[in-house]
Formats: sequence, C-alpha cells, structure tokens
Amino acid sequence: MFDFNSPTTPVFSKDFLWGGATAANQLEGAWNQAGKGPSIADALPGGNERFAIASQPEFNWQIDEDKYHYPNHRGIEHYQHFKEDIKLFAEMGFRCYRFSIAWARIFPQGDEIEPNKAGLKFYDQLIDECLKYQIKPVITISHYEMPLNLAKKYGGWKNRQLILFYERFAKVVLERYYQKVHYWMTFNEINSAFHFPVMSQGLVPSNGAKDFTNIVQAWHNQFVASSLAVKIGHRLNSDLQIGCMVLYATSYAYDADPRNQLANLQQMQDFNFFCTDVQVRGEYPSSTGRMLQAHGVDPQKLKITEEDLQLLKDYPVDYIGFSYYMSTVTDVTHQDVATSAGNLIGGVSNPFLKTSDWGWQVDPTGLRIALNQLYDRYQKPLFVVENGLGAFDKLTADNQVHDNYRIDYLRRHIQAMAGAVADGVDLMGYTPWGCIDLVSASTGQMSKRYGFIYVDLDDQGQGSSNRIPKDSFYWYQKVVQSNGSKL
Repeated sequence: MFDFNSPTTPVFSKDFLWGGATAANQLEGAWNQAGKGPSIADALPGGNERFAIASQPEFNWQIDEDKYHYPNHRGIEHYQHFKEDIKLFAEMGFRCYRFSIAWARIFPQGDEIEPNKAGLKFYDQLIDECLKYQIKPVITISHYEMPLNLAKKYGGWKNRQLILFYERFAKVVLERYYQKVHYWMTFNEINSAFHFPVMSQGLVPSNGAKDFTNIVQAWHNQFVASSLAVKIGHRLNSDLQIGCMVLYATSYAYDADPRNQLANLQQMQDFNFFCTDVQVRGEYPSSTGRMLQAHGVDPQKLKITEEDLQLLKDYPVDYIGFSYYMSTVTDVTHQDVATSAGNLIGGVSNPFLKTSDWGWQVDPTGLRIALNQLYDRYQKPLFVVENGLGAFDKLTADNQVHDNYRIDYLRRHIQAMAGAVADGVDLMGYTPWGCIDLVSASTGQMSKRYGFIYVDLDDQGQGSSNRIPKDSFYWYQKVVQSNGSKL
C-alpha cells in the first residue's frame, strides 16, 4: 500500500543490506576433510563441458580423478582462509554476507541421525567471524551441494525420503544458529531444475532427469521441505526471516505477434513464477495443469498428499530472494534467428543488448522490470541475492586488477534497483554474486571471475591462493559507505 506520508526520493533504506554472496561448494574446498562427505558438486568435472558430461546417459555420479579435474575439491581454500576473507569483506563495509552451509559437511552421507560435530564447529567459527565485524549472515540452507549419497542411493529429490533428511539438516542448523542468524533461504535457485535439474535436484539421465514427472515430483518434495524449514524456524523465533530463492530472467516476446506474446506469458508463468507461487502464496497456481500437460506429466502419478498441501498453505516464506544476471527473449514463430545461451536458459538473442565474455545478455533495465513484476505479484519483500559479471580479469605486473567493466555493470544494476525502489518496491538488500573469485557453477572454471577480490588460482587449481583487491573492491566500498548514493 502506498504511504502518502513517506518521501518519494529514490533512496535505499538506512538498514539496506549491502553485502556479497557465495556458495560453500564453490569456495570452501576441504571437500573430504574433518568428516565432510562428497557432494554432488564434488562429482562434477571442471570445464565448459561439465554439464554436457553430466547429461550423458552413462554418467552415474562417479568421481574419477584419473580422468577429470574437480575444481570444487580445492575451491579457493576458504575453509582455511575464511578469517582473511571475512576481514576483506568487512573492509568493504559489508552489512551482510550470504553463504551456504554445506549439507555434506553436517551430514556427510545425508541420511545419518547425528550431525558431524567438526562441520558444525567450522560454521560456528564462520558465523562468529562475521558477527565480529557486525556482518549479518544470510544463510542458504541448500545451495547446489546435496550429499552425493542422496543422489546415488536415493535417486535425488524425486524420492520423498529426502524430505526427512532435509528436515533433519534444517532443524540442526536452525536450532544451533537461530539466535545469531536472522536471515535464511531454504533452496538456491529452486526453479533452475526447469532447465538443468542436476544441481538443484540431483537428477541426471541415469536417475530420471529426462522424465519431467520426476522434476515436478522433486519440486513438490522440495516445497514440502521448505515449508518444514519455515515451520521449524518460526517456532524457534517468529521474527526469523526465511525466504525462497529463484533464478529470475526477465523475459520479452520477440515481437507483437500474439503467438509470441502468449508463449512469453507461459514462459514467465512456468519458469519465473511457478516455484514462487507455491512457496509465497502457499498453493499451486492455476497454470499448473497447462504446464504439466505441455510436458507430458500425468498428475495422477505425482505423490502429493492433502497434508502436504496444508503444510504449504500454513508455512509460506517471508521474502523472495532471487538471482538476476540477464534477460531472455521468447520466439515461437521464427526458425532463423540467433540464439543466446545466457545462464543456460537459452532464448533468442536480443539485438538491443550487449553480451558478457560468456555470452550472457547484459540488461540492467530488466532488473528493474523483474523487481516490479515480483513485487506487484506477491507484495512481499525482495532481496537481490545474486547479480554480477563473469569476466576474464587480468592481473597486472604490480598486482592490480583494473575491472572498470565490472564497476560499470554493477553501477547500472544498482541504478536499476534505485529506480525500482522509487517505483514502490520493498527491497531488502543486494549481495552481488561471487564477491570473491570462486569456482563457476556452470563451467567449473576459475577464469570466469566475478569477485571484488582476485584469487590467484587458475582453472587447474594452480597458484598461490593470494587474495588481491580489485578496483571494484574500492568502488563498492564507497557505494556501501554512501548507502548507494555514490556510484
């Protein structure tokens, strides 16, 4: 509701959460230390072909170090360097830090009864280090790093048994940290399974990824698990903020042809809104039947109980976290137009946009549109928890990185956020992705760099691991100090 007494100047709130974002599997390393078990990320080889390899019928989650290099095994050694890294975040003035708790560090196989105490001790230290600098932790409970055993033995999230295992994991971390951590998210980019279920659901062709029924069932199981986490958290402290998290790609119709307009509407309903509809509104949207039919899913084959549906209704999320990197274009009427592989979603190339080094279409205005679309639909607080530019950064002879291209990218997206705030959007915060260089999730590369901090490691894991602030480090420092007024 519009507040007629509020100022209309487009400024960020005084408690706006400026920070940065990472994921455990992409930076921690120590993949088999202190009792940690392997995760699905640990079984994905490095390089541009990692998803192509995982999409082969014979891929069955085996780790073959003689055949492949696994960059996630080392990450950037954050497990050893977390104090140094958090100190650098504090120097930038971070008000919050979004990170994930590696499920396999707490429950190495995923199905144990008792948690791994050494894993909990690490996160005790990490959280306390953040609080030491008045940095508020924003924790993703599951971020593309489910225990490998749950994918191999149980077949991933299509198996309802994973609800119990996740509930046990969430209960342990929420009960342990709820007095120190106010902001939580249940699953990272839960809707990404629409295009690549390997990371969010643990599904590959050998255990059911080709059957969309399995993907929908996995989603439902995750929705139930998410609501259980909200239930646990709110019983501990009703003020805890527990959100969902989706990959949002603003989508445009190729032209005014009604067929493209309708196809784009359906693309938005299915990809951008389906998962948030369930988690925010607490019920399946009316477009569900059309989506299931389009993908050959028989609703009668889905295991969904009345108790499940009531749980979804009773325990929706408190806010919407989302990643935004690019927009996409929907076209069903032409066959000879160029396509874009942006963020693995695909779509038609937009001639009005430039692309990144990896072919992602850069569209800051699309972020303002996304914020308005989400807020108009749900009227829930929003949190941009991923946004950034993957680029080839060059370290100069005197150990500097001049990344003005990254500064320009982030500046324009922050300006878009300011515009959305002026539009009336309730925006909680902004945590650019990969605030320190880490292993890319989509390509398994270090050379695809996002960070404000350069990490001296190459794609083969060779290097000193030294941390070197880039030009963007000092720029973002001023952005935070000015609360977004000096860009």
